Amino acid sequence: MAGRPERSNPIRVLLVEDHPVVAEGLSSLLADYPDLEVVASAMSVAEVTPALAGSSPDVAVIDFHLPDGTGADAADLIHARSGSTAIVFLSADDTDEPLLAAIEAGASSYLLKSATGEEIVESIRAAAAGETLIPAATIAGALARRREIDREHASQAQLLASLTPREKEVLGLMIHGADNRAVAERLQISYATVRTHVRSILAKLGARSQLDAVAKAVQLGLRD
Repeated sequence: MAGRPERSNPIRVLLVEDHPVVAEGLSSLLADYPDLEVVASAMSVAEVTPALAGSSPDVAVIDFHLPDGTGADAADLIHARSGSTAIVFLSADDTDEPLLAAIEAGASSYLLKSATGEEIVESIRAAAAGETLIPAATIAGALARRREIDREHASQAQLLASLTPREKEVLGLMIHGADNRAVAERLQISYATVRTHVRSILAKLGARSQLDAVAKAVQLGLRD
């Protein structure tokens, strides 16, 4: 990219990848570029600290899902010991949560493992130059989807909170297949009282039937 300052030394790279074949492929790829040098590698979060000893990497290329934690955990360790090291995530996970976790961990880039070798190399060079390659629109979209999920969870929590303890008992028995008479017998209340509770449950959950109420309760996270 135009405007980047010329470097007199190769960009020093730390690889954090738990799949040996992928790690070997990355090492082989980067070895083809004289301005890049793999100076250390790790296969887990626990191996990051020893890998940092004496290596002083300019950029860490990190898989997001590691055997003993996440790439964000590894990034936190790296930043704690080498604050100037830039972070590039390389992951097979294209969902919002790891992307947002990567952003919160200070990532310069978040690439999928389907990325080309040139894209990976360019991300490393950009990160070493202090550039960020995560588009603002991508970040905004992920944050908007997270807010929507948070709103849904809050709405679900309000629905469950609207049920009385007795209604939750009745609904829990319904989830396990009990009909109204079985519920009355189990809770030692009248059949008419059970029907009153059921009508209230249907109204509060916006359900059309007891089966619909059971389905919505399970979706909301009520198991018993």
